[in-house]
Amino acid sequence: MARQQEVESAVECARPAMPSRGTVVVSGLASDAHTWNLVYLQILIEEFGYHVVNLGACVPDDVLVETCRRIDPALIALGSVNGHGRTDGLRVVARLRDCPELVATPMVIGGKLTVSDDAETLAPELLAAGFDGVFPDRASTEGEFAAFVAALPTAPRQLLSMGRPE
Repeated sequence: MARQQEVESAVECARPAMPSRGTVVVSGLASDAHTWNLVYLQILIEEFGYHVVNLGACVPDDVLVETCRRIDPALIALGSVNGHGRTDGLRVVARLRDCPELVATPMVIGGKLTVSDDAETLAPELLAAGFDGVFPDRASTEGEFAAFVAALPTAPRQLLSMGRPE
């Protein structure tokens, strides 16, 4: 409960100083205690004109889902460093996609997605599970992620609810 209150406080206090393209939720996964990757993602995404709510590390699935439902973000970006991104990602994307208000929300995952060296082979599985982009640490570049963010639609969120953005 304390974690949920911390998140709510951060969301309420963090307001963009100028108009933005929308709000992006950046989050670690429940088993991942790393934060520098999330700070880097936040800075990169803010450069594209988005307001970012960074939930930090070790975010319980319930907190991530409820925060995203309340915010209705333009993008959900999940980062992993500990090598369990695939396992945690498959679990949490199913929960996020079960929410009617998040069905059309673009969702990406990246970083160290497995403890083995076969991260490139995980993309089809993660995409089939509901992610719109998969950016494994050794098989993708910052430029590929930046291109994904830059290509996000700028239409009002209510227009996106009719279907997943192409």
